[in-house]
Amino acid sequence: MSQHEFYVARAEEARRDAEAATLDNVRDRCRRSEAAWSDMAARAERGDKMRAKLDAEKKAAAETVAAE
Repeated sequence: MSQHEFYVARAEEARRDAEAATLDNVRDRCRRSEAAWSDMAARAERGDKMRAKLDAEKKAAAETVAAE
Protein backbone atom coordinates (compact mmCIF):
# COMPACT_ATOMS: atom_id res chain seq x y z
CA MET A 1 0.00 0.00 0.00
CA SER A 2 1.42 3.35 -1.03
CA GLN A 3 1.33 6.42 1.17
CA HIS A 4 -1.31 7.93 -1.10
CA GLU A 5 -3.55 4.89 -0.76
CA PHE A 6 -3.06 4.88 3.02
CA TYR A 7 -4.06 8.55 3.29
CA VAL A 8 -7.10 8.04 1.05
CA ALA A 9 -8.21 5.10 3.20
CA ARG A 10 -7.88 7.16 6.37
CA ALA A 11 -9.87 10.02 4.79
CA GLU A 12 -12.64 7.58 3.85
CA GLU A 13 -12.63 6.17 7.38
CA ALA A 14 -12.93 9.68 8.84
CA ARG A 15 -15.81 10.43 6.46
CA ARG A 16 -17.66 7.29 7.58
CA ASP A 17 -17.04 8.19 11.22
CA ALA A 18 -18.43 11.68 10.61
CA GLU A 19 -21.55 10.27 8.98
CA ALA A 20 -22.08 7.92 11.93
CA ALA A 21 -21.43 10.56 14.62
CA THR A 22 -24.39 11.76 16.61
CA LEU A 23 -22.62 14.59 18.42
CA ASP A 24 -21.88 17.79 16.51
CA ASN A 25 -18.39 18.22 17.97
CA VAL A 26 -17.44 14.64 17.07
CA ARG A 27 -18.81 15.09 13.54
CA ASP A 28 -16.82 18.33 13.18
CA ARG A 29 -13.66 16.66 14.42
CA CYS A 30 -14.10 13.81 11.93
CA ARG A 31 -14.68 16.27 9.07
CA ARG A 32 -11.47 18.14 10.00
CA SER A 33 -9.65 14.82 10.10
CA GLU A 34 -11.04 13.88 6.70
CA ALA A 35 -9.85 17.19 5.25
CA ALA A 36 -6.37 16.73 6.72
CA TRP A 37 -6.04 13.17 5.39
CA SER A 38 -7.29 14.29 1.98
CA ASP A 39 -4.69 17.07 1.89
CA MET A 40 -1.96 14.60 2.78
CA ALA A 41 -3.19 12.24 0.05
CA ALA A 42 -3.04 15.03 -2.52
CA ARG A 43 0.50 15.96 -1.45
CA ALA A 44 1.61 12.33 -1.60
CA GLU A 45 0.15 11.97 -5.08
CA ARG A 46 1.92 15.13 -6.28
CA GLY A 47 5.16 13.82 -4.78
CA ASP A 48 4.76 10.47 -6.53
CA LYS A 49 4.16 12.21 -9.86
CA MET A 50 7.15 14.51 -9.39
CA ARG A 51 9.36 11.59 -8.41
CA ALA A 52 8.31 9.63 -11.52
CA LYS A 53 8.97 12.67 -13.72
CA LEU A 54 12.44 13.19 -12.22
CA ASP A 55 13.26 9.50 -12.61
CA ALA A 56 12.22 9.63 -16.28
CA GLU A 57 14.36 12.73 -16.84
CA LYS A 58 17.37 11.11 -15.16
CA LYS A 59 16.92 7.97 -17.25
CA ALA A 60 16.71 10.02 -20.46
CA ALA A 61 19.82 11.99 -19.49
CA ALA A 62 21.73 8.78 -18.71
CA GLU A 63 20.71 7.29 -22.06
CA THR A 64 21.88 10.44 -23.83
CA VAL A 65 25.26 10.29 -22.09
CA ALA A 66 25.60 6.57 -22.85
CA ALA A 67 24.82 7.17 -26.54
CA GLU A 68 27.59 9.78 -26.85
